[in-house]
Amino acid sequence: MEEMEMDNELALKLVKHGGTFIFLNVPVGIEFGIDMKSWTTGDKFKGVKMIPPGPHFIFYNMKDKYGNEAPRSGFFHYFNESEVLVKKWDTEAEDISTEETDNFQCNLIEFDQFLGPYPFDIWKKWKPLSKHISERVIQKLTPQCKLIKSAMDFIPVEKKDNFGTKKRWSKGKTEEERQEDLLPELVPVSEMRIRFTDMPDRRYPKGASPAEITSHYLDSTYALNKMLSSCNSPVEFVGEIQFAFVCFLLGLNLEALEQWKKLIQLLCCCEKAMIRYTNMYSELITCLEVHLEEIPEDFLVDIVANNNVIYKSLRELFATLRTLKNHVDGSLFCKADRFKQKLTTKFGWDFTNLEQEEDDEAPVVVEL
Repeated sequence: MEEMEMDNELALKLVKHGGTFIFLNVPVGIEFGIDMKSWTTGDKFKGVKMIPPGPHFIFYNMKDKYGNEAPRSGFFHYFNESEVLVKKWDTEAEDISTEETDNFQCNLIEFDQFLGPYPFDIWKKWKPLSKHISERVIQKLTPQCKLIKSAMDFIPVEKKDNFGTKKRWSKGKTEEERQEDLLPELVPVSEMRIRFTDMPDRRYPKGASPAEITSHYLDSTYALNKMLSSCNSPVEFVGEIQFAFVCFLLGLNLEALEQWKKLIQLLCCCEKAMIRYTNMYSELITCLEVHLEEIPEDFLVDIVANNNVIYKSLRELFATLRTLKNHVDGSLFCKADRFKQKLTTKFGWDFTNLEQEEDDEAPVVVEL
């Protein structure tokens, strides 16, 4: 990691305007982290000071006496200038309290010796990772339980058939199917789900003709516009992509990884949107450059299908931008071309012959 030294002027500015996170009753020996860095807590640790204003991700793991880590928990918080956020450890729940400690009165000077300075050497990496995670994005997507967990809690529900009635044994079922019916169906606790923007149930307008339906599946701009309707601006949608990526990278949440992939797949097959939302696509490419520097390459490939979703999506993006060369801003086309070259150098991905479809994506010709 490339280190950035903090000069005296910046240090004084952060002392005066930086945020402070006070963590009361924090157990000794847990892993505690903020943004891209973590530590094991000691008996004097009570939080972090000099936090640059803006979005930050705070996370922690309990450890047992053998060093085994419990599932990770974390949360986003947008620190305003000189803001003091106070949280305390709930011993009974063995987790951080989600309630704000509004009535806590503190003298920061007394706490200063127990507060670690924000690790400014990671700021250069964190800032582009979180550029579009606004306070609104955090409020919109944070689960109702206010914590992002790597392991979801599940509750059993009755299994029902396609008609909404309770499943019953049938003479036509195999013994394996009967045994499976005896097992409860588990669904995630709704309060723990990250409130990502839902994909539209239908990707085409009501009453669309078969030809129009086909067109909307080839170009998903209609579905994208439906999702953008819940955003204040198109660039806010990039903030959701960043939010999902951080929840996976630091929060170890696999649901967030799947949402990240789905959003990229959607954006890479929207020809009309690339013309209309040039700035959003420019920010998307910048965002993905950062993400693909950080993500382990193994996570780019679907283990079951052995299918590199991100590679195929980006191949489609680059192919579409090539056809739109005379219709989009030249800077977007140049940025995409530089990004393409970086990916070829880093991963060895082949983006030649973009006009040709991949073998498994090409139309199947059936002779009658």
